[in-house]
Amino acid sequence: MTYAITQTCCSDATCVAVCPVNCIHPTPEERAFGSTEMLHIDPVSCIDCGACADACPVDAIFPVDRLAPEQKEYAAINAAYFEGRHTDAGTDAVEDGPTFHAWGSPSFPRVLPSDLAPLRIAVVGTGPAGMYAVQDLLLHTNAEVTLIDRLPVAGGLVRYGVAPDHPATKKVGETFARFHTHHRVRMHLGLEVGDDVTAQELAEHHDAVIYAVGAAADRRLSVPGEDLTGSISARTFVAWYNAHPDVAHEAIDLSAERVVVVGNGNVALDVARILLADPDTLARTDIADHALKALRASSVREVVLLGRRGPEDAAYTTPELLALKHVPGLQLLVDDHDPRIAAAVDEAGPNDRAAVLKGVPRGGFDGDVVPPPGRRIVLRFHSSPVELLGSEQIEAVRTEGASGERVIAAGMVLRAIGYRGGPLSGLPFDEATGTVPHEGGRVTGMPGTYVVGWIKRGPSGGIGANRTCAAETVATLLADAVSGALPTPPHAPKAFHRLAARRNRRVLDAKGLAAIERAETARGREAGRPRVKLATVDELVASARRRRVFR
Repeated sequence: MTYAITQTCCSDATCVAVCPVNCIHPTPEERAFGSTEMLHIDPVSCIDCGACADACPVDAIFPVDRLAPEQKEYAAINAAYFEGRHTDAGTDAVEDGPTFHAWGSPSFPRVLPSDLAPLRIAVVGTGPAGMYAVQDLLLHTNAEVTLIDRLPVAGGLVRYGVAPDHPATKKVGETFARFHTHHRVRMHLGLEVGDDVTAQELAEHHDAVIYAVGAAADRRLSVPGEDLTGSISARTFVAWYNAHPDVAHEAIDLSAERVVVVGNGNVALDVARILLADPDTLARTDIADHALKALRASSVREVVLLGRRGPEDAAYTTPELLALKHVPGLQLLVDDHDPRIAAAVDEAGPNDRAAVLKGVPRGGFDGDVVPPPGRRIVLRFHSSPVELLGSEQIEAVRTEGASGERVIAAGMVLRAIGYRGGPLSGLPFDEATGTVPHEGGRVTGMPGTYVVGWIKRGPSGGIGANRTCAAETVATLLADAVSGALPTPPHAPKAFHRLAARRNRRVLDAKGLAAIERAETARGREAGRPRVKLATVDELVASARRRRVFR
């Protein structure tokens, strides 16, 4: 029986590398890689060996005959990708699609001389982008790595960005965690570059520095009323329910019955789903304690998602919308205020974005009245906010579209229109793109300095996209090392470790991280949950200190 890839696919292509018959596509060498919502297994070519399922870091691959009821659709989704791409010669002979190649690792050429001295490299950021770079360096070179994060705990996006009801996606963190204690890695958690140490000091102690700091800001709506109380970025809301130390426990007020989310990407679906989720279900996850308590007392019953374009151009992925259709007790409604919406859904082919809305109820939506009983998400396409209304607190959103203006009563507005990178002290920055200028990951005008992840390419692509991104940056770095382009640092990494300890006495190492892990999982066992996160810097540091691993 063939296998199928399901909702939690991270697209890092680990499965591609282990497939013995080249039946998983698109591969990183194909033009379509990075533009599809997920990878797909060809049911005609699959030999049912299970190698892909064993290798998948997020448990997204299952035999078709063992798919759970809410995953049955993925058998057809996988098969549909290959329709019209087979010939008598098999999948490799493609007439109207990309050329399929066998693939083992990202295709960025690198040739290292056997006598290349061990490189001393600092990586700033412990999220997926940084850890894919660390993994590449440790597995394929003899580099020594200094791993830095401004927070006293590692994980980045995996810990603080993935929704708590997506535990399979979080499992990729286990892959990264095995490198935290690698004998060629030295961790400095709770150390901020630009505050505790400068970028110049970091460079003076290492052959190269890779910045993997993500996109910590968010795009604004730039409409009147955006700064009213109750207007919040989705980034802040996600950080709140994931126990990020930067967001106060009381930052979110859930007293309104209706919330408007501006945007319809995966982050928008995440925040809408969490707002309306059954708290008893969330109680079996690692959601922040303060968020769980607030959601139990929440008055929110309806979430309206505004998208300026039609369902054929929605930013969410098909797997995430499919998952919403299977949430028990959750109603979905497509507001059919514009005739283009029904046409786009009805005429959509099986591989079109709008096809996922087939079968979802359509009807009128009245934003002036109290939400109906139950829990409901309203998808309102072709609708853009032009003003947030209220004296001090959000009271309504004025929208416009082809069907005219509409005022939707709401007590909170979440902006989910994209993240944005911020400037890094000591590095160039492009304000227009929110990224650091670079060539293949090499920071422009700064030999020995590199970027990876969202600060390199902008806030696009999921967790797995960082693997290929990191491979490009590491390949550029290694090419510079071989050509002699890396500057010679005047100080050794050991001197940096002493410097870091002097500048910040609360810096933690891998043993401190392990102590935090033990403390959180112990709290979880007591509560019948996978873990109970420590939600402040003081709690995290104190947990490490009590275990006598604080330094």
